[in-house]
Amino acid sequence: MEQTSQQWSLDQLERDGMAWPPASWEYPAGSVGQADGVGAAAAPEADIVPQPSSWSRIGGIAREIAETLVLTIAIFLLIKIPFQNFRIEGSSMEPNFHTGQYLIVNKALYWPWFSKPARGDVVVLVPPRSPDRDFIKRVIGLPGETVEIRQGKVLINGKPLDEEYLPHSGSYSSPATTLGPEEYYVLGDNRDNSNDSHSWGPLPKENIVGKAWVSYWPPQEWGVVPDAKPALAQ
Repeated sequence: MEQTSQQWSLDQLERDGMAWPPASWEYPAGSVGQADGVGAAAAPEADIVPQPSSWSRIGGIAREIAETLVLTIAIFLLIKIPFQNFRIEGSSMEPNFHTGQYLIVNKALYWPWFSKPARGDVVVLVPPRSPDRDFIKRVIGLPGETVEIRQGKVLINGKPLDEEYLPHSGSYSSPATTLGPEEYYVLGDNRDNSNDSHSWGPLPKENIVGKAWVSYWPPQEWGVVPDAKPALAQ
């Protein structure tokens, strides 16, 4: 019995002197292990950060996608509402605008709190007799003015209109028309081949979609649509 106790003591001392750390059960809970720090007590449970579940990660991704879609739609509407692209069909605005040409039209420019159409502006409009189509014409007469055409020459309140952007005037005549408070007189640049106010009369302001602003196709036509300022003879 004495030999067994002595042998156990020797074994205990020998084990305590081993190079590897003793098993955890050999030290009381919370005690410090070897001098090099191996066997130190574990970090408190409160310091452990739980990992998100798969459903939480999926929910986060779905939320990010939804936010991106909402932002994309908002940007699209902010651009689409004041601006719109149009493709010209026909030769009524030759030689200044051509069939197949693409334009960006500024629809916000003529909103009530901004500005009004000016003489010489090129506008996209809905003609009174063809509400299912869009036309492109030039503003010639303004509200309250009297417009008359004599053998292709435009008269505003009896004064000739100088239109430098036309290579040649039309050959027709149209009787004097006095415009109302919210009416405009519009003509195509290709006077003898245009369905415009000389055919169907004044254009209500509400029928004007917007001003031709930028030409973006074909490439050789790229650029801001120039403002024309036809002047009345003095």
